[in-house]
Amino acid sequence: MSRERNHAVAAGGRGKTPWQPVVLIALLTAAVAGVQLSGASEYLQQDRLKVLIASYGTLAPFIYVLIYSLAPVLFLPALPLTLVGGIVFGPVWGVVYTIVGATIGASLAFLVARYAARDWVASRLTGPKWERLQSEVALHGWKVVAFTRLIPAFPFNLLNYAFGLTKIRFAHYVLASFVCMLPATVAFIVFSSSLLDLLSGRVSPAALAGIGLVLAVVLVPVCYRRRKASQGGLAATE
Repeated sequence: MSRERNHAVAAGGRGKTPWQPVVLIALLTAAVAGVQLSGASEYLQQDRLKVLIASYGTLAPFIYVLIYSLAPVLFLPALPLTLVGGIVFGPVWGVVYTIVGATIGASLAFLVARYAARDWVASRLTGPKWERLQSEVALHGWKVVAFTRLIPAFPFNLLNYAFGLTKIRFAHYVLASFVCMLPATVAFIVFSSSLLDLLSGRVSPAALAGIGLVLAVVLVPVCYRRRKASQGGLAATE
């Protein structure tokens, strides 16, 4: 019965279609249509935003990095901040400032869990999946950090705290997080750097590249889960 149930689950997983890319394209299309119909495109000028940010002078990048660094600690969503980084700072400096802020934020949450509020965090991260995370880190170390950054299986903000409860070295955690968060960071920054053009109805090569990169980032976890489900189903029938 167990083998049949596992095989059925795997077969169901193979039958599902990855809906995330469809939702992403639908939302983007709806946003473009809404902006065009409302006449708001004249306000979505990248130059205007840059002038606004430039009014803060050299403090603008530091303010952005500071806000981004606090977001994971306070459980704030990082995606809106990432989009702002690409729009305001462009595809190069947007990546630099965003990956620095994301790495600092992940590190701060890690240190809070390890040294400042270990018991409080441990009392809230209970259950088999978190216990399995600790055992996997004990066996494979930084490779688990790299894997979960490339193929997110846990909520990002909770994951930062969870790694603080493991025995992984802080330096290994920071380096693996920095390197393996780069692909998604580059994808979303390249996409958002041309987002205002897309909302205004202008499709540039950078916009197409950004959409392709985001779709790739979204599809990686989907393909991985489908592959694992398929392997599980094959293993159950052997």
